[in-house]
Amino acid sequence: MSAAFPTTTSYEHIHLDDKGVPHITGTTMKVVELVMAQKAYGWSPEELHFQHPYLSMSQIHSALAYYWEHKDELDADIERRREFAEKSRQEAGPSQLAARLRDQGLLE
Repeated sequence: MSAAFPTTTSYEHIHLDDKGVPHITGTTMKVVELVMAQKAYGWSPEELHFQHPYLSMSQIHSALAYYWEHKDELDADIERRREFAEKSRQEAGPSQLAARLRDQGLLE
């Protein structure tokens, strides 16, 4: 069975799954997930390592380098994920838990 995408990249710590999605080798983390955490919290590579101690600094820098070389493609994936999350949130409707917490004055 041959993959539609090559599984190796020129980045030592990055491999592509059978759908062409870049993952950090030796983990289940997708490159886009690490980048999303960095963007959401403004984390440096050192902070990413602190938050994800199972990743080496080499893995983190390799993932970030991969991102910058494939920025348009990965930014489009991030936008698709954001749109999916927003659509799902809207379809789910108001949170019953949030409503109870608001009623108790515990949430604005």
